[in-house]
Amino acid sequence: LYRAGFRKLALVNGHGGQPQIMEIVARDLHQMHADFAVFPLFVWRVPNIAAELLTAKELEFGIHAGDAETSVLLSILPQQVRMERAIAEYPQQLPPEDSLLSMEGNLPFAWATRDLSQSGVLGDPTTATQEKGDRILQSLAESWVQVLKDIHRFQLPQMWNEAEGKDKR
Repeated sequence: LYRAGFRKLALVNGHGGQPQIMEIVARDLHQMHADFAVFPLFVWRVPNIAAELLTAKELEFGIHAGDAETSVLLSILPQQVRMERAIAEYPQQLPPEDSLLSMEGNLPFAWATRDLSQSGVLGDPTTATQEKGDRILQSLAESWVQVLKDIHRFQLPQMWNEAEGKDKR
């Protein structure tokens, strides 16, 4: 892409397991090409309406086949969702509330879904609805339009003075 003349690249990830890897790749690509702006983005990090539609427990722990993801699938692929098989399962044996460690956040511990769930579900898909999915998707789409506009306008900070071949810092 760089050799083809592109100077901006958005790496958009919808799976929670790769954000750190994408951040490393983005930094490495930028290190290789100082004028290449690379954006390691995660679908759910843009402003969206989920906080208004989901319970506090679901917002914190509903991260894999829970209410939000199932609602979105009911919106876009309702024929693929088998609600009669939906079960709620939240992670067990997490650090106590007074611990600074958490599944995700500033001080996470490494984990795999199999460590936290027998079913593979982390959340409550039984409360999912197509209407919630429609609203979540609409809010995500609106925010992603703004992100793309922001990327289009974005200019890399230039502390390097190419004409003089010096670092301006």
